[in-house]
Amino acid sequence: MNKNRYLLCLLACGVMLYYALPNLSVFSEGPQGIFALSWLLLALFVVAGNLSALLYAPKRRAKAVPKYKVEKVRQRVRSYQ
Repeated sequence: MNKNRYLLCLLACGVMLYYALPNLSVFSEGPQGIFALSWLLLALFVVAGNLSALLYAPKRRAKAVPKYKVEKVRQRVRSYQ
């Protein structure tokens, strides 16, 4: 479930970058250039965070059977008189 969320976030970030890159002027002076650089840096952090979460997520283990259920042997009750 989480991997789907990470993939969706990566896709959304890619779409935003595709839309924004032609409109951002990185080499401009003043607030426009600062905004473009900070926006691209934030997008880089988003991509890096989602990729690291996607690649380094712990693997799911099979459902572990408790030991007492595995080793429990049923014995007959004997009553001698």
